[in-house]
Amino acid sequence: MSIYRIGIDVGGTHTDAVLLDQNNQVVSETKAATTEDVATGIYNAMKKIIDDANVPRDQIKYAMLGTTHCTNAIVERKRLNNIASIRIGAPATLAVKPLIGVPDDLRAALGKHVYLIRGGHEFDGREIVDLDEERLYEIAYEIKGKVDSVAITSVFSPVTQSHEQRAGEILKEVLGEDVAISLSSEIGSVGLLERENATILNAAVVNVAKTAADGFINALKAEGIDARVFFGQNDGTLMSVEYAVKYPIFTVACGPTNSLRGASYLSDLSDAIVVDVGGTTSDVGVLVQSFPRESSLAVEIGGARTNFRMPDLVSIGLGGGTIVRIQENGEFTVGPDSVGYRLPEKGLIFGGDTLTTTDVAVALGKVELGDPAKVAHLDKSLLEKVYQKMVELVEEAIDKMKTSAAPVPVILVGGGSILLPETLKGASEVIRPQHSGVANAIGSAISQVSGQVEKLYTLDTIGRENALEDAKSIARSEAINAGADPESLVIVDIEDVPLAYMPGNATRIRVKAAGELAQFQAQQLV
Repeated sequence: MSIYRIGIDVGGTHTDAVLLDQNNQVVSETKAATTEDVATGIYNAMKKIIDDANVPRDQIKYAMLGTTHCTNAIVERKRLNNIASIRIGAPATLAVKPLIGVPDDLRAALGKHVYLIRGGHEFDGREIVDLDEERLYEIAYEIKGKVDSVAITSVFSPVTQSHEQRAGEILKEVLGEDVAISLSSEIGSVGLLERENATILNAAVVNVAKTAADGFINALKAEGIDARVFFGQNDGTLMSVEYAVKYPIFTVACGPTNSLRGASYLSDLSDAIVVDVGGTTSDVGVLVQSFPRESSLAVEIGGARTNFRMPDLVSIGLGGGTIVRIQENGEFTVGPDSVGYRLPEKGLIFGGDTLTTTDVAVALGKVELGDPAKVAHLDKSLLEKVYQKMVELVEEAIDKMKTSAAPVPVILVGGGSILLPETLKGASEVIRPQHSGVANAIGSAISQVSGQVEKLYTLDTIGRENALEDAKSIARSEAINAGADPESLVIVDIEDVPLAYMPGNATRIRVKAAGELAQFQAQQLV
C-alpha cells in the first residue's frame, strides 16, 4: 500500500499545495488564492490536489502546514490571548521593566497583567534570592479567570530553569490545565529582554495556533482523511501539532524556510543561495547543509525585539505583482508596493490598468503569459532599463547574503521566479528546478523534524566533552518529542562560543539535531 503526504504553504498571495508519494515524487500540485480567513484557501487547495491525483484518501497519512497565522496575528494585533507576564528577577532586574521598547499598541494589548517578583539566578547558576512562592500564589489567584495564557521569564533561566519550572507548577495548580504556560528557557536564548519578548509573544498566539491546527485537521476530516498533522517551523523542520500549540512563535518564518528546503530538495544542492520570488516580495536566503542559515542578530516581530531561532533572510519589494511607475520624463520606480493576489485582474496583460513587473517581462518576450498585445505599445528601450533595475535589485540582495566574493549556485523558486534571467552577477550557475513554483509546499512536505538547545555551561565544573554530550542529548530528546524517528537522528549543527567576560571558563553551546518523521503510524497501516 502506498503512503502519500500533503504539503501546504500559506503565503500572502497564494496558498500552494502538493501531494507527494512515498518516494517524495510530486503526484499533483496547485496554487490557490489565499483567502482572508486563510482556512478556506487551505481547503480549496487541498481539495484540488486530492481530486487531481485521484488517490485513495485512506492512503494519505501525513499532512504538513506552513502558515502565516501567528505572524499576521502579531502584526495586526488581532486574535491575541489574554495574557499575564511574570518576570522572576527582583531586585536585580527592576531598572528595566518588561515590554520596554515594544510599540505602544502592542504593549497596550499584552501589558495589562505584568508582574516582577523576587528570584532568579546568576550567570553561573547561583541563586540571586529565593523564589517568592507566596507572591506567586497571590498573583495566580489575582489573574484567575482574567487570563488564558501566562509568560514566565526568569533571569539567566537558560542556565538554570528551576525557578521558571516551579513558578509554572504553582500557576498550573491554581489556574488549572486549560491555561497555557510559556517558559522563556524553552523559547529564547541568553539575553533577558529579547527572551522575555519572545515568550510574551509566544503566550499571545497560543489560541491562534490552536485555531489554525483545528481548522487544518477539520479540513482534512471533511475530505475523509485521517492523517498525522505537522507544522513547519522557522529552522526549516517540522513539529507536531502539540509542539506547535505549545511553541507557536516558532512558526512565524516557516514560509521562506519551506521554500529554502524545497529548493534544496528539487535542485539536489545542499549549499547555495535561494531566491524565492512571490507575488509581493522576494526572499533571499542561504542553504548550509540543506538547512537555512540562522540569523545571529535579534529579530523584530511586530516591532518587538526577540532572540529565538530565525532564518537569516533579506526581503526586497520585488515580486510578480510589483507596481512599476513610469514618469513622462522617462524616470521610473519599481515597487515596493504590489497588486499582490489581484495580479490576474490588475495587470495590463490580463486587461487591467496597472503596469507590473510581470507586464514588463511579457512585453520584452521573456515570459509567455496573458495577452502580449496589451503591452505591445510600451517603449521597449525604457522597459529594458526597468528590467535591468529589477535584476539589479535581486543581484544586490544575493551579494548581501554572500560571505565571500566567490560565485555560488543560485536557485530560483516561487511563482514569480519566471521573471528573472538565466544568468545573474555573482552566481556560478542559475538553477530553476522543475516544480519550482510550489517549492514552499514541497519543502513543508519533505521536511525533517528537529530539536535544538542553547545553554550556558561552566567548563571548570563540567568539562567541555561532558557539556557537549549534555547539549547533544537534550537536542536529541527535543527532536524525538517533536515527532522525529530516534533511529534517523543526526546532529546537524554545533556552535560553541567561549564567553571570556564570564568567570569559570564559561561557554555558550548550541546544538541542533534532526531526523526523519517517525513512521510508526505508517508501519501499522502498511
